Amino acid sequence: MINSKMIVQANKRIKKYLKETPLRKSLKLSSGDTEVWLKLENEQPTVRSYKVRGVVNKLLSLSEEEIEKGVMAVSSGNHGAALAYMSSMLGIERCVIYAAETTPKPKVDKMRFFGAEVRLGGSNYDEAHKIAEREMKKEGLVEINTCEDPVLICGQGTIGLEMLFQEPELDCIVVPIGGGAMITGISVIAKALCPKIEIIGVQTESCPAMVKSIEDNICYEYFESAPSVCDALIGGVGRIGFDMAGECIDEILLVPESKIKEAVGKMLLEENIVAEPSSAICYGAYCMYSERFKGKKTGLVISGGNINEDLIKEIIGTKAI
Repeated sequence: MINSKMIVQANKRIKKYLKETPLRKSLKLSSGDTEVWLKLENEQPTVRSYKVRGVVNKLLSLSEEEIEKGVMAVSSGNHGAALAYMSSMLGIERCVIYAAETTPKPKVDKMRFFGAEVRLGGSNYDEAHKIAEREMKKEGLVEINTCEDPVLICGQGTIGLEMLFQEPELDCIVVPIGGGAMITGISVIAKALCPKIEIIGVQTESCPAMVKSIEDNICYEYFESAPSVCDALIGGVGRIGFDMAGECIDEILLVPESKIKEAVGKMLLEENIVAEPSSAICYGAYCMYSERFKGKKTGLVISGGNINEDLIKEIIGTKAI
């Protein structure tokens, strides 16, 4: 479904539109022969999220007929913002985003700012997805699916290519898992370049969809979640991510919500990095399982920096920090 050559091609295609994001060494977490490197996708210009990589790659592959129809997506925020932004940049006139009513207001505002028609419905991502499935066929829009499209996943995989160009001796890469697309793309290229590298996924304990899918050998495309600050990691897994999990994911670590919030605060106060919970989860996982990474060079994918102001105020005011 996806191979390293496709990701290299994607990297060449999107370079015109995106800048390479920094891979910064964490002085707080690194010590002696243990090194921790932070891949700062939260510093993607304008959209502040890795999602733009896949969106650019996909939109550039559309035919003129598809562009005329317009595009749509289901999103917890970052994918929708990236799609709205790049649609406006590339002259695609119509962009419709379905999102849950619980989507953070800053993300909804950003999607609308870039010109998307945002349709809110459902209490979570899975419910919004069901609504979109019923509606999108009526309008003939082209779906830009963040989890099920190989072209889009290859764009996301360029993160891994950049990381290994920037620091070729990484022993492992830690990646957040929502639908499983990003970790799949990163793993395909990373393991092609460095066969011994470990790819570690992280999920919130509130929604261990990939963990349960692998344990039960069932692709849970819809998955009930407990309340979570990780809006981008809630819901089921994609078929491609599930089918390729055996060859792409070496281990999955679960992180409780309290540790995720703590990680957001630590990154802000100790690293001077604004990371949304769905990306700070990697930092939290490293802090929880630090012995697992001792003596290694580890890259943490900080996938986005779009965070609700009220949540920041809540977190930095807690005694846990």
